[in-house]
Amino acid sequence: MVQKYESPVRIYKYPFELVVAAYERRFPVCPQMPIVLDCEVIEDNVFDNGARRETKRRCRIAVEAPYLIKKIIGVDVVYFIQKNFLDMKARTLSIEATNESFATRVEIFEKCRYFAHPENPDWTCFDQTARLDIKNFFGIEHTMEKMGMKQYTQTTLKGKEIIEYFVEELRQEGITHVDRWSESDVTATSTTANNTSSTNTAMSEKPPLSRDNSILDADYIAKHLGQLTPLQESNLVQFRKRLEETTEHPVPDYQTLLRFLRARDFSIDKATGLLQESLQWRKEHRIDDILGEYKTPAVVEKYFPGGWHHHDKDGRPLYILRLGTMDVKGLLKSVGEDELLKLTLHICEQGLKLMKEATQVFGKPIWNWCLLVDLDGLSMRHLWRPGVKALLRIIETVETNYPETMGRVLIVRAPRVFPVLWTIVSAFIDENTRSKFLFFGGPDCLNAEDGIEQYVHTDKIPSFLGGSCSTLIHEGGLVPKHLYKSESIEGSNGAVQAPDHHGLYKSVDLKPGQLFELIIRNTDPKSVLTWDFEVLKHDTLFAVYHTDQELGARGIDNFSSVFDSPEFKEGVSYKKIEQSVKCRPKEGVQGSHEMATIGSYVLQWMCPPSADGPAQLMYFHEVLSSANYKGSMTSLQSGFSSNSLQSR
Repeated sequence: MVQKYESPVRIYKYPFELVVAAYERRFPVCPQMPIVLDCEVIEDNVFDNGARRETKRRCRIAVEAPYLIKKIIGVDVVYFIQKNFLDMKARTLSIEATNESFATRVEIFEKCRYFAHPENPDWTCFDQTARLDIKNFFGIEHTMEKMGMKQYTQTTLKGKEIIEYFVEELRQEGITHVDRWSESDVTATSTTANNTSSTNTAMSEKPPLSRDNSILDADYIAKHLGQLTPLQESNLVQFRKRLEETTEHPVPDYQTLLRFLRARDFSIDKATGLLQESLQWRKEHRIDDILGEYKTPAVVEKYFPGGWHHHDKDGRPLYILRLGTMDVKGLLKSVGEDELLKLTLHICEQGLKLMKEATQVFGKPIWNWCLLVDLDGLSMRHLWRPGVKALLRIIETVETNYPETMGRVLIVRAPRVFPVLWTIVSAFIDENTRSKFLFFGGPDCLNAEDGIEQYVHTDKIPSFLGGSCSTLIHEGGLVPKHLYKSESIEGSNGAVQAPDHHGLYKSVDLKPGQLFELIIRNTDPKSVLTWDFEVLKHDTLFAVYHTDQELGARGIDNFSSVFDSPEFKEGVSYKKIEQSVKCRPKEGVQGSHEMATIGSYVLQWMCPPSADGPAQLMYFHEVLSSANYKGSMTSLQSGFSSNSLQSR
């Protein structure tokens, strides 16, 4: 396997001629590079009146490897050939190095370049590339690849320090300026001491390399990307070049490239595929125009309880979502799933913009944002399955197209029902993102030692959490039903045609006095049974029962009560574990129960005998396995969904 390394541009704030003078002092040996035992000049030619010089050296390098590996290969030193191409007129120095030892087994090629800064002639740039191809090396090829790249990155880190060291050595000798090569003065190679104007020019703070997205320099990395290892820097440079060669879309900025690389553990191949799909998605959905074109619907403006709120202690933009008071069903029924997704994408694009602004304000890289989710008021109504399905679609879209933008998620005031929702949703959240979730419950969420004050400045905690900071983020509240989009149609026979909800629900009609029972056979103690149903026409009674008796396979639908069958007449005990709930038309009910023991659980619906017509309902149930369920709760009472509360 071929290993490649490519560095970002590194900048020396000294003129090219001074850097070359410092570079020459590295030979034949350099104290900072003890592995270089000796360098012998075997060719040295000068051309064009001293404007060009070509030098060839044979360098002896100590083998830095465990004793056993040295014994296997039978050597303690290896030899490299280095070729230097210096052009004083063009102000460039190109260096090529290849291995002489084991040349038939191992191929090592390194290319370095010093060149005058394209915008500041008193600065010097440096970049390098390297390739390691171990073809056949005594059966330890993989080990040698790892050792070779590790050693190379360590050497790379020392490169800039060495130039700085010798520039300082020259300065101590009184040499701070070296004249440029001139056609009229071919002998201009002498050095003169100048500690005033030349030094000031060399150290002048002119702009770094232009931010045209094509050149990456070390200063830009420190200010905008943060600390990266040499190999991470290399992968970032190679990633950009790969995209320039393969994608038809404009190549994003380095912050975006770095996020996609991090999301795929710096694998260039995986990150390329992920980003190319995302770029195509952005084009198809006009995401680049969303900040300028998106208009917030009036119902979202009034009832969506979320917004940006200052920064956390690390300088990250802080977004607050009061999920517990959000009417998920009302928002979905009034604006639709696509509109809520568009709202989320608009928030994400705002986040990218705010992160760049925060980087400038705080003078350090800010490449993700913080989310604070207040769950006070969360109930079973939030488990309305179309809402959960919409949430999962939103999570999937954001995870795919905005990777590594979430720095921290603070969950506060989580009620008993939260473990159920978390079990359903967390499986769809990237493992790395899940690790960023921090949970704070009850009144202790503001505790300075182990509460959110660890992460949010005290004077920035919003008043609804007990802090002193006012905020425009409102409670949300129930969306009036007259704002709902029409979903169901009543036929000529009086039957209501229910919305499909993407095939999540099954439907059933019940005549007056008729029962409908759904049997769930449980063999997994501590698993959780959840249910979600909506009544479309006429009142319906609902209850949940449990018995140790085996009633049959999971998912059998019955229109006569299993408890009226002959085998239940004697010696069989069963109990009602959820008290009867009366559900009116257009009401929805969500609930859950921890199935602590094995046996059969029965979800039972009945149309009252006194009803003047058949009842219609849509239902859905799901079992969360004990292995996946991470919560701890007793039986949770069924909760009416938001639209049912509105009708009370």
